[in-house]
Amino acid sequence: MSQEIELLMEIRDLLQIMAEPALAKRDEKFRVAIRSVAGKSQKKIDAIVLMDGSRTQAAITKETGIDPGQLSRLIKELEKAALINMDEKHPKLRVKLPLNFFDQTGE
Repeated sequence: MSQEIELLMEIRDLLQIMAEPALAKRDEKFRVAIRSVAGKSQKKIDAIVLMDGSRTQAAITKETGIDPGQLSRLIKELEKAALINMDEKHPKLRVKLPLNFFDQTGE
């Protein structure tokens, strides 16, 4: 990877850290709803974290070990709550979550 790209990625990461408090406030209802849908199920949490639009449902199932039926129900629940955008097979959260989102205690 070129030095310019690495530098830009580092700058992006720093900006995301700086913007996190403002993003958390803006997306508070969304984040509460995501936590509610995920519950305490580690497989649901793992699946939600992978919903960035780059993976198919089959890939999420394979990577997380979640049952395909359980993933389908999870996606329907997320759709019903308007928490994801779908292009049929590639679920994507409407708002980007920080990497440590599920490590936090629901603030």
